[in-house]
Amino acid sequence: MAPSKKKHASNQACVIPGGFTVLPVQFNSDSVAQHKLYVKEHKVRSDRSSHRPMDRTLFVLNIPPYCSEDVAKQMFSQFGSVQSVELMDHPGTSPQDSGPKLSKIFRPAAKQGFKVGYVVFENSSSIAAAKSHPHNVALVVCTEKCLVKTGTQKWIQQYTESFIRTDNLQKIVDSFMEGYDKRKKEEEEKQKEEAKQQQEDEEGWVKVTRGTKARPHSEAANKKTLQAVIRKNKRKELMNFYTWQHRNTQKEHIAELRKKFEEDKQKIALLRVQRKFKPY
Repeated sequence: MAPSKKKHASNQACVIPGGFTVLPVQFNSDSVAQHKLYVKEHKVRSDRSSHRPMDRTLFVLNIPPYCSEDVAKQMFSQFGSVQSVELMDHPGTSPQDSGPKLSKIFRPAAKQGFKVGYVVFENSSSIAAAKSHPHNVALVVCTEKCLVKTGTQKWIQQYTESFIRTDNLQKIVDSFMEGYDKRKKEEEEKQKEEAKQQQEDEEGWVKVTRGTKARPHSEAANKKTLQAVIRKNKRKELMNFYTWQHRNTQKEHIAELRKKFEEDKQKIALLRVQRKFKPY
């Protein structure tokens, strides 16, 4: 796409195709080089998470690696009070939403690269202020209030922070295990309640007692009924598989009865001849 020939005024925002507003960023006040951020109001309907309200969330692209969540929060605070900042490798739902929140100690090492971010403001007016920011006024990353370390100083800081005190680690582990035990207990109680509500026999009938109403089948109940049907069909298949054996056994039994009947007839005839047969 060819660039637009129309020049922006010095006090106007620069908007590019896709609805993104360009925000220039420089590392410190003495830097000559600038970096570009692309921001847009977060309006994804599929993402209905409570921590990303659509009217107060700003979606940010091309965040440099030296910008942490604290640095981004300080940088965007000039548009208004920032509630939270979330940095990710790719847009989408945070992986922490599907499970318990883990401490940074147990998280995998973060990838070094450009990030996407979700900046949540406390007021919706901050979104308009960020989108109308003049394109010739750069946001400063490293200030006196927020010092950003790079190079060797950053490596030394990361190495120092990698050592964890034993008592702090023990507190984190105990807190996680308490939450795990609580979740397991809640799951067991829920399963017991479902089992109590759905008392079924092997045929899938629900036992209804006085003062209670028949409840619809749950997923666990349907699964149990399906297993009972499968077992019943297997028994039928086994009987059908050995049907020829049953038939042969019955034929042999009938032949044996007939043979015994003929023998008894001969004995009776012999007794009659000898006049020893007295049926009454």
